[in-house]
Amino acid sequence: MDNRELKEIIVYTDGACAGNPGIGGWGATLSYCDGKKEHRKEIYGGYRNTTNNRMELMAVIESLKCLKERCYVTIHTDSQYITNAFNAGWLVNWQAKLWKNVKNIDLWHQLLAQTKQHQVRFVWVKGHNGHPEQEYSDYLANLGLKSKNLLVDFVYEQKSVQENLFDKLSA
Repeated sequence: MDNRELKEIIVYTDGACAGNPGIGGWGATLSYCDGKKEHRKEIYGGYRNTTNNRMELMAVIESLKCLKERCYVTIHTDSQYITNAFNAGWLVNWQAKLWKNVKNIDLWHQLLAQTKQHQVRFVWVKGHNGHPEQEYSDYLANLGLKSKNLLVDFVYEQKSVQENLFDKLSA
């Protein structure tokens, strides 16, 4: 399928954390115009113990999971962690070094799997700078952070327990 035939999806994402690590949330808006009407979807979620970078990644991953067919996707994020990974070649270097010293490998692998299903480009947007769509994705991330049914970030929490145990044994 030619890129001109793909639906063009515009996504704005954000992650939030009350403390870092702490309670976290992610949010995103997805929009698509079929020529007659704009279609819009808002998504968000939260975790009881995580980091801001993990929430930034989750916002993008969950956005891409919403798509039911191959699309051309422009993802706007205020996370330079994400945009530099794709646009400045960080991912290529991380993979070449077999992910040595890279945090959030589980989520990077999920994100890479999702990006392979679409044509994706990443655009950095300065956070908390009055951009309406980016501010709204921040609002959604904070809704996720405040939700009553916070999920467990099992990978992060298990790693934290292991690191704390190692620190105690090393002391």
